[in-house]
Amino acid sequence: MLTRRGWLTGVSAAALLVAGRVFGFVEAYVAGAVLAALLVLSGLWLVVTRISVEVSRDLHPPRVSAGSPSRIDLHVTNRGRRRSPLLTLRDRVSGTRGALLVVNPLRPGGSARAAYRFPTERRGVVSIGPLEVEIADPLGLARLVMPATGISELIVYPRVEAVSPLPLTSGNDPMAGAEHPNALGRSGEDFYALRAYVVGDDLRRVHWPSTARHDELMVRQDELPWQGRATLVLDARVTRHDEVTLERAVSAAASLVTAGARRQDLIRYLATDGADSGFAAGHGHAEAVLEHLACIGPTGEGGFRRTLDTLAAGTTGGALVVVGGLFTDADLEQLGRLGRRYGAAMAVGFDRVTAASPQTSPGPGGLRVLRVAPDTAFAAAWAEVQRRSRSTSTARPVGSRP
Repeated sequence: MLTRRGWLTGVSAAALLVAGRVFGFVEAYVAGAVLAALLVLSGLWLVVTRISVEVSRDLHPPRVSAGSPSRIDLHVTNRGRRRSPLLTLRDRVSGTRGALLVVNPLRPGGSARAAYRFPTERRGVVSIGPLEVEIADPLGLARLVMPATGISELIVYPRVEAVSPLPLTSGNDPMAGAEHPNALGRSGEDFYALRAYVVGDDLRRVHWPSTARHDELMVRQDELPWQGRATLVLDARVTRHDEVTLERAVSAAASLVTAGARRQDLIRYLATDGADSGFAAGHGHAEAVLEHLACIGPTGEGGFRRTLDTLAAGTTGGALVVVGGLFTDADLEQLGRLGRRYGAAMAVGFDRVTAASPQTSPGPGGLRVLRVAPDTAFAAAWAEVQRRSRSTSTARPVGSRP
């Protein structure tokens, strides 16, 4: 394959040969012949020069949060019997112009390392490769391109802010979590809390005085598990977001999931595109959620209603946080009805218009609504909400009915 210089040389050679032949200029004819001969020699040099190189690619790290540094390392080894020529490595990267690196000649069996930084400003799955090795003749007239490695994927998670985990709750939740057991309702036998009867509970644990008072079966809970339990919903409807607010909402959801994973909470993640992770804990569960958040885009209007129906049909309790954009009064009314089934419920909306500071207000059914202004960081708004919640408890009294 001719390079740009090679094409210019070929065109010049053809022009000189034609001029020498037509006008009888011997010098022009000779010059054209020399240039043509150089092109032929360049092609022969590439045919004779056989190289055998091995290139491996390593991503550090293979998964990274948006805005964090990422490096791609290339390890080149000369497997041939002769010294390699100057090598040019071209690595394609989706969404960019790719990377271009030059490796000096390597002796037989020799190796070299090359690296480049990758910009991680936007979340998503980035395809890297295929990588090609290019050699050129000493005059730079012709080049030979050979494939070296395949395609690797780099997952860029949404930007993660340092926030505190979702609130712990106690009360009408068979799997609630609390940092300290609540010694409530003691009457002769030691137990920490009361909750509604769930199919499968031991009938010997029924607390009859409370059952008579509340007109429904209440059972003793001898111990509240230490593990928190929370449900996180991402509202990504296209009608409620612009490009900026969607990215902020996705980042907030990723921040809350990461914070809950650090505390080993049981977290269920749902999104308006139909995703439902189920309750689970651990690093692997958090990574699966973050991978989904890395790729999610705007969704249709019907996804919000389907998500609420899924929550209403399943097990409730614990904390509920819905992260979205602009919530209408109808949205908040639906969330308020659903929130009554949880120990604590909050809607976090990212406004499109400028406001002086984050605003927290009560919503229907005890739902707390946090509106985050465009000029306010989510971490700061969330910290303020947590500070206020420490002064006034958000959990319902044990045994209360919605």
